[in-house]
Amino acid sequence: MSILDLFEETFFAISANKARSFLTILGIVIGVGSVVAMVSIGQGAGASIEESIQSMGSNLLMVSPGTQRGPGTQISAGRGSAQSLTIEDAEAIENEIAFIKAVAPEVSSRYQITAKSTNTNTSVLGTVFSYTEVKNLGIDMGTFFSEQDVKSSSKVAVLGPTVRDDLFGEDINPIGQKIKINKISFSVIGVTNAKGSTGFSSQDDIIYIPISTGQRFLSGNDYVNTINIQVEDEEHMSVVEEEVTTLLLIRHNISNPDEADFSIMNQADILEAMSSVSGTLTLLLGAIAGISLIVGGVGIMNMMLTTVTERTREIGLRKAIGAKSKDIILQFLSEATALTFIGGTIGIILGWIASVAITQFSDTTTSVSTWSIFLAFGVSAFIGIVFGYYPARRAASLNPIEALRYE
Repeated sequence: MSILDLFEETFFAISANKARSFLTILGIVIGVGSVVAMVSIGQGAGASIEESIQSMGSNLLMVSPGTQRGPGTQISAGRGSAQSLTIEDAEAIENEIAFIKAVAPEVSSRYQITAKSTNTNTSVLGTVFSYTEVKNLGIDMGTFFSEQDVKSSSKVAVLGPTVRDDLFGEDINPIGQKIKINKISFSVIGVTNAKGSTGFSSQDDIIYIPISTGQRFLSGNDYVNTINIQVEDEEHMSVVEEEVTTLLLIRHNISNPDEADFSIMNQADILEAMSSVSGTLTLLLGAIAGISLIVGGVGIMNMMLTTVTERTREIGLRKAIGAKSKDIILQFLSEATALTFIGGTIGIILGWIASVAITQFSDTTTSVSTWSIFLAFGVSAFIGIVFGYYPARRAASLNPIEALRYE
């Protein structure tokens, strides 16, 4: 049988029963489209998380208070609520350790914020001027507070865009306006650029104030929640992390590193962990969508078995005039593959359109990659071959005499 004859036979076989062929193709379309759309959602979420973490700053180490749970762990007990780090620790790190670009201690908590007739509950973060450099924090309007504001404990505040919208509205310039944090009046001097969410909290729903002001009027103590360290380059991250650990152990009079009252998180480790989570999510979404592909494959097998039964006499006649078993297998296998090829092509197009629509009409970011398209198409073709082989083999094994007698 020539390739041209094979194509003609396949076309006539599929078009002989258009309704049944359409429903079979529809199952593959739904399966492939679902895989493309679901995987794009997972990849988009991963890319969004990675971008948000990178927007927090580059080459970051974050020192947090709290006793270690065990040797080598990156999770500490009482993280954020423990009190073991001070501004003096941050100053020592900046002055005594090489390869450090900037250090920014911070103290944060949630407070009720009021402005005229509006109010909100959000995070208030006290820090220093270098925080803008460490965390790549841009200013949309106004200015960030200065080192002089930190030294004089000035009651000034820089709003995140979400806080600005909640308190004053999107079209109002809040510079010069007054807000009250825990019933203490602050003057608004700036608004930061929008940065989005890190997956843990929104970087836009924050109010920034001088750290000295936060400690004196809000927290009432000299401790800090986090010391952010920006290393000069990625190559020195491990070295700086070891030196910071050694320095703080000495300053806190701790001889056993396992009993450290602080922990250090590496931004690269956080990014790697989040990438692993997003990869698992993408795999899970793809697997869920892949179930519909298997259902579509079962539909193909069902159709091809029905076709074999209907064309029993035709198969017997072909074998009687000299058709070989491999010709019969190739004929029915090509029909099954053609169905998945058509369904896969349409499914990829519809899946891509669905991904674009999801991004356009919702806050969910999607990302359609070339490998996901090839994966969906390859799986659909594989399913066509696998689920089409048994009906093709069954057709080829028919006895020509018995097939010719079939009514």
